[in-house]
Amino acid sequence: YYEMFCLLISLFGFGIRVYTVGHTPENTSGRNASRQIADTLNTTGIYSTVRHPLYLGNFFMWLGPCLLTGNFWFIVAFCLLYWIYYERIMYAEEQFLRRSFGEIYTDWASNVPAFIPSFKNFKKPNLPFSWKKIFKKEKNGFAGVFLIFAVFDIAGELIKGETNFNYFLIVSSVLTALLYLVLKYMKWRTNIL
Repeated sequence: YYEMFCLLISLFGFGIRVYTVGHTPENTSGRNASRQIADTLNTTGIYSTVRHPLYLGNFFMWLGPCLLTGNFWFIVAFCLLYWIYYERIMYAEEQFLRRSFGEIYTDWASNVPAFIPSFKNFKKPNLPFSWKKIFKKEKNGFAGVFLIFAVFDIAGELIKGETNFNYFLIVSSVLTALLYLVLKYMKWRTNIL
């Protein structure tokens, strides 16, 4: 039951990412590795409740496996390291947005918390939800969650010298890996995604 609870924590984080990415326009809220990109400022939907929803989703996605270890100090260390790492990234992004959007950004940022959501000013998303965007951009996170949990389960059983594997996690890991490969193929070889 605890293993499934931890998985639900990770899937909750993935759900935050799905909701965020599914309602955002192109050239925002992505994996911008080489440079910052923001054609528009996202201020509706989940962005009306928290300024960095993708990092909030990432936090819960990684918190699940950390909780699975059952080691209190590892969990505390993860939380501290996550905060230190992402605080610098959030600061850099906010400086970029401040330069790009000026007063529009500062007005929005003054009313929306950085990391802990507040739903008092929720505004419906401007854009409809896009499953195509999710299949294109979030396939690796979905497969990764199940793969990590399957590896932890198998490793834990082998360390204990037992074979009471969680076959739900193993099968889910295989199925999400296959889905990842199919979606990757569709992205590279077709115009569907």
